[in-house]
Amino acid sequence: MKTLLTSTTLIASLMTTAVNANDNLDSIIVAAKKEGAVYSVGMPDSWANWKDTWVDLSNIYGLKHQDTDMSSAQEVAKFAAEKHHATADIGDVGFAFARVAVKQGVTQAYKPSTWDSIPNWAKDQDGHWALAYTGTISFISNNNLVKNPPKSWDDILTGDYRVTVGDVGIASQANNAVLAAAFAHGGSEKNLKPAIKFFAELAKQGRLSLNDPGLANLEKGEVEVAILWDFNALSYRDKIDRNRFTVSIPQDGSVISGYTTIINKYAQNPNAAKLAREYIFSDQGQINLAKGYARPIRDNVTLPASIQAKLLPAEQYSNVHPVTNFKAWEKSTRKLPRQWQENVLIHIK
Repeated sequence: MKTLLTSTTLIASLMTTAVNANDNLDSIIVAAKKEGAVYSVGMPDSWANWKDTWVDLSNIYGLKHQDTDMSSAQEVAKFAAEKHHATADIGDVGFAFARVAVKQGVTQAYKPSTWDSIPNWAKDQDGHWALAYTGTISFISNNNLVKNPPKSWDDILTGDYRVTVGDVGIASQANNAVLAAAFAHGGSEKNLKPAIKFFAELAKQGRLSLNDPGLANLEKGEVEVAILWDFNALSYRDKIDRNRFTVSIPQDGSVISGYTTIINKYAQNPNAAKLAREYIFSDQGQINLAKGYARPIRDNVTLPASIQAKLLPAEQYSNVHPVTNFKAWEKSTRKLPRQWQENVLIHIK
């Protein structure tokens, strides 16, 4: 097991390893300290334990931080709309939105010193984006309200509880929930019809809830079953009451994806944003994400046993599928809002 680095050792480690990969890291650190702040979107304290990373960046480099929580689509739209009047420096978006952001020309590239240990499938060759962590679509069930917590999509369809999935067509988490259901029922990135049919049936049964599947509603008992990324579900479970909720990966199929930082092309604090990405991909940055139940993208980071124990057993992930046809998935996500409205929400009274 690796010993966690002290702040002083970490700075030295980052600078020593990074100088070989990026000769400008030392100047980036100096410039970032002068900027003194980093403003993020979609990276709140409660999501994947971003809190510890912001605290570390403050303690080590003196960077102040503020986040505005929003969906992936809203983040990209914000970068594009504000341009040179940017109020955000860095964001965290779902995998499918990374390419959208690059196409819209709102990102700038930066490869951290740990670039070579990030799998090729999880990064842009030019450094415009890179997944920092993965997530798998899961179910979280309130044991006080649900007698038999679902372990599969088929379980859900034959249940008697209400299910909430979030803002389909807007939020990456909700869109991937639809894709997970598609994978489980013979669909694909190109064919979401099986999932649309699945959720339409739930709506017809009066069992599709429009509640926000967030921490507050779970804690208040207003959510019976929610479909969330595993790192969110596990985090919410432990924050509220570990015994009150059951979290499981649907055994008839799910999707494994991830989230990537994007640095705003028009960032007012570009060096602070680059330094934030550098830290996120450092050993400690990856451990911070794992503390928030997210699975780090770098597999050469050894997690402390106490953190490893908070995650779901590896065998739960035996039937998960990554996105492989990105062009098809991008097209499907563009069509999804209308499909959802016309085929699913129409059945909600």
